Amino acid sequence: MTELSDRVVETRRTDPASRECVTAPQRAIPPRGKVAAGESVAIAMTVNGTDVTVSVPARMHLADVLREHLGLTGTHLGCEHGVCGMCTVLVDGDAARACLLFAVQCEGAEIVTVEGLGAPDDQHPLQQAFSAHHGLQCGFCTPGMLMSSYDLLANGPKGTEVEPEDLPEEMSGVICRCTGYRGILAAVADVAAEHPEGLPGPKNCASRTLVGRGGGHSTATPGEEAADGAVPGAALPAEVRMPGGAPSATVEVRSTLSAPVEKVWAVLDDFDRLARCLPGAELVEVLDGDRYRGRAKVALGPVKLSFEGLAQVIEREPAEHRLRVLAQGADTGGSATQADIRLAAEAGPDGGTVLRADAALFLSGRIAQFGRALAGDVSRRLFEQFAEAVDETARTGAAPDVSSGPSPVRIAVGAAVDAVKRAAARGRQRVQAAIARRRAR
Repeated sequence: MTELSDRVVETRRTDPASRECVTAPQRAIPPRGKVAAGESVAIAMTVNGTDVTVSVPARMHLADVLREHLGLTGTHLGCEHGVCGMCTVLVDGDAARACLLFAVQCEGAEIVTVEGLGAPDDQHPLQQAFSAHHGLQCGFCTPGMLMSSYDLLANGPKGTEVEPEDLPEEMSGVICRCTGYRGILAAVADVAAEHPEGLPGPKNCASRTLVGRGGGHSTATPGEEAADGAVPGAALPAEVRMPGGAPSATVEVRSTLSAPVEKVWAVLDDFDRLARCLPGAELVEVLDGDRYRGRAKVALGPVKLSFEGLAQVIEREPAEHRLRVLAQGADTGGSATQADIRLAAEAGPDGGTVLRADAALFLSGRIAQFGRALAGDVSRRLFEQFAEAVDETARTGAAPDVSSGPSPVRIAVGAAVDAVKRAAARGRQRVQAAIARRRAR
């Protein structure tokens, strides 16, 4: 049995006038009862601006919760003894070793990881300086260095007035094995000199969906009830954002429909009917801001995925019959998908419609293991079935029933057949090339 005692946080702050450390008021967390060794504990905290609740064993460290349950892998684990400093994060504004803190000690705490310090397109001054001075080599210690230097310049005895000659000692709490520290110290010294009135705060703390790496996905917004069948406590971000970098797969599908363009647009413009046309998809809740909570089930051979997610319409042009939707979802096994989908309908031959569907897909977790080609094939089949369902709905006026809608099995089988055909075609090309080389001799 493990006793979960009070957590008393004593934070040290710098008085800007005197530059002397003062002790902030203590905050006590109500005690918990005893918890069995195999029992999980629900812990509510704020991580990078997102209110989350995780259900984890009482002896799980904060670092493991951040990495495995919330997908924040910027927090690196090195020695796991509190010596190397790689796992440094901010807890209620002060630096702490995430490998030495039990998650249960962080009930009600505000956590900031390196992901919350700045975004790729809006970096914190420390991140910019580390890049400018090449204050990294392998990069493994970099998150710890960034968070430790932030704490030094924000909360240290001298704040940004720290002397450059003092930095080697002040930054010695994080070990680097490959840079020689010179670039790191130069970066911190530059930031200190550029911000004499105080260091800017973290720039990337906002409500967003956090997705775990494995079966530990259990994020939540406290006080918000999940829909039936939803991933427990799935947090809803204020908006859907796409990651940077190249997508896992891109899809371009052109389908000729028999229904006239106005009736096809009427289906696309009605998100409930549009969702029913997507294979295995179901609209769960209509939210404000043209956002929609939904779920989708897909079975690809032995892998069965059940996604809970959010879709947001960011462009709607009735006159041009165009729609753009951003969507993201996650399943309890750690798979996550994000998609930037553009739909456009235009008048086709014989009074019909040409429906264009373009999508950029970002995959992570188990689903990403299918590979770019298979992901593209599955998505292409999905949009082909979607077009068939839209055509039928536009002609009949009745949306497909969720239970009898387009078949995910057909998608998987079609994608597998396409993969076999490609492999056979490559085999034929190799044989023909070998024959040609032999004849050339």
